[in-house]
Amino acid sequence: MTEQSNPGRVNRELVTAAYPELPGKVAVITGAARGMGASFAAGLARRGVHVVGGDINAEQMADTAREIQAALAAEGVTAPGRVVAAAIDVTDADQHDQLARRALTEFGRLDFWINNAGIFPFALIEDIAPEQISAVLEVNVSGVLYGAQAAARHMAEGGAIVNMSSVSAVRVRKGRGAYCTSKAAVAHLTESLAVELGDKGIRVNALAPGYIDTEMTRWVREDPIALAHALDSVPLHRIGAPEEVFGPLLFLLSDSARYVTGHAIAVDGGSRHV
Repeated sequence: MTEQSNPGRVNRELVTAAYPELPGKVAVITGAARGMGASFAAGLARRGVHVVGGDINAEQMADTAREIQAALAAEGVTAPGRVVAAAIDVTDADQHDQLARRALTEFGRLDFWINNAGIFPFALIEDIAPEQISAVLEVNVSGVLYGAQAAARHMAEGGAIVNMSSVSAVRVRKGRGAYCTSKAAVAHLTESLAVELGDKGIRVNALAPGYIDTEMTRWVREDPIALAHALDSVPLHRIGAPEEVFGPLLFLLSDSARYVTGHAIAVDGGSRHV
């Protein structure tokens, strides 16, 4: 059965790419308790990368860390990375530094920082409240800046930062004005960080996912009209999976991307071109 004859299919096959330089390295991931953040943590740990997963929901983060370790053990993964859970409110700059120090305390190094935490509010333009725009900019933009600052203070030359932008940075969606604005800011902030942190030998890139099957976008699959619209706007005619965002992330962290910085890689099934 082809993808087009089964448009509701989500491809959750594990990414098979392996980079032999990654085992033993250390990554910090914010918003790692669920969704793409949890998928990133599991994928990196499967490849021997140690992970400090931070989330505002400390209890859920601890559960996720245990579940990842148990799943890797059940799979018989050889020498997996260790996943450590930590609490973080990404709107607090000091807590990012605490997360970085946790990585150094637990593992003695910090190689990668993934600014994944974000919120996805809905409101038509005339209804966007001051509280909503302030919250989305604090979490989605300031949280990225604070994370990058902490990474730059504690990361050695050769490190890599990956921010989560979105196809919404270049495509407008009704009711998501605050969110789209924040993700456009992340894309541009990524370029600024890349220019300034290049002096430290730190690369900074972003991922720009489209419709990905996570809790944040589950409403799309549950609404037939929204799902039909989404599939019409995706040339591959299916919703993406977190595992399919992990592949480009893995590349950006690897030595294969050692001369790639300041870019946002779209992982959207081609939807930005429709």
